Amino acid sequence: MKMRMNRRDVLKTLATATGGAMAAYRGGVFAAGVGSMMAAATGCGGSSGSSSSSTTTTPAWPPNLPVGTFTPSAADTAFLNSLEQAGVLYFWEQASPTNGQVLDHAANNLNGQMDTSTNEASIAATGFGLTALCIADANGYLPNVTHDQIVARVQTTLNFYLNSMPNENGFFYHFNDVNTGQPLSGSEVSSIDTAWLMCGVLYARAYFNDATITSLATQLYEQVNWPWMLNGTSTFDMAWYPSTDSSPGFSSSYYNVFCELMALYLLAMGSPTYPIPPSCWNAFSRPILTYEGYSYISSNDDPLFTQQWSQAWFNFAPVSDAYANYFDNSTTATQAHETFCLSYPQWYTENLWGITSSDSMNGYVAWGGPPAIGPIDGTVVPCAAAGSLPFLPNECMQVLQAMKSNYGSSAWGRYGFVDAFLPGANWYEVDNLGIDQGISVLMAENLRTGSVWQTFALNPEVGNAMNLAGFKAT
Repeated sequence: MKMRMNRRDVLKTLATATGGAMAAYRGGVFAAGVGSMMAAATGCGGSSGSSSSSTTTTPAWPPNLPVGTFTPSAADTAFLNSLEQAGVLYFWEQASPTNGQVLDHAANNLNGQMDTSTNEASIAATGFGLTALCIADANGYLPNVTHDQIVARVQTTLNFYLNSMPNENGFFYHFNDVNTGQPLSGSEVSSIDTAWLMCGVLYARAYFNDATITSLATQLYEQVNWPWMLNGTSTFDMAWYPSTDSSPGFSSSYYNVFCELMALYLLAMGSPTYPIPPSCWNAFSRPILTYEGYSYISSNDDPLFTQQWSQAWFNFAPVSDAYANYFDNSTTATQAHETFCLSYPQWYTENLWGITSSDSMNGYVAWGGPPAIGPIDGTVVPCAAAGSLPFLPNECMQVLQAMKSNYGSSAWGRYGFVDAFLPGANWYEVDNLGIDQGISVLMAENLRTGSVWQTFALNPEVGNAMNLAGFKAT
């Protein structure tokens, strides 16, 4: 069994190869009016829709991608429900019933059986899974599973992580044996993946009115020694390796440039036991990327997922810090990404676009743009659009519904969309990735109801951290 690379490792390899007050943070439903608030900030106007089909007029470039108000039809709501219901099934079926760990990846065609061809569990997938099970419980998405069964699974998961899983100063190994919890050979103790796990842990604590879950979740969060992972600096080290590794100790790479890192810093700032200084929020750089008239905070070598993941739990829509409204920023980033994809008309159209780190015909690839990252070949990654549903709802809904309609059962299976597909080569990935299913489910729920943001904000540490970072109502 070959452990797949961490997304950050793929990016580093690619880079080498290519040379206020609590009330200020408001969790809540934002879906209905998303676009109208963004249009002025992004400098785009007009109504959304397809470009002209005229064959005599050269289309304007770059294409006009306004943020329109999202008014879901019955078909839109049904689609979002189907996307979520299929996605949450992964986190019930492809998780160990004895310890709750979620498989990093699993085949999409096993008729509900747990994939036994891999033993690779991921703490990030488990974090997404804890949240997904809450979404399933709230919406009845697992009709053959009772509320008590979901509660028991969450209790089992938290208890296993607290009492049986190896960790270093409360940080967990990225990849673990799904049966034993022992770290897989070569796996790192991961700062960012521990953050995704803790997002799920705190979400479950906020959602369930259950004393056992509350106790276990609180202990898990409060045991994380966040300053340890700073490694004597003001920004987080990406990883720590055990003495058995060829390069033990802390890595030489840091989360010191804007990416998916916001949740990591905020969880650490909000900790009641091992907080990091609020000044760390200002320690990472926020470079501006400009593409075809769109300007937004982003590193030059980061795929679209880096704009999405923290915002699956943290609602930045109604607030800004000293630097940006990050929801607006990610809306602009998604617009730029769609525009980038449409600059490859041989592969992508308004009904078929979206690239982010995913499986491919040639293994796992961290790709996307702008600028172009990786050997782009026309592969489509559904979670790129699904993860941006709250940011650009009309365009993302359009492309996702078209994918399902036009590519049918080849692109859609038991757990929803396959991880990636390449229409030109008639290639469709047979595996699903837990993290990609997770971001799709959480962002679809945020667009539909805003409940992930709303529930996560019930954790007092969340509002405290947002205030320490200087967020104010926009």
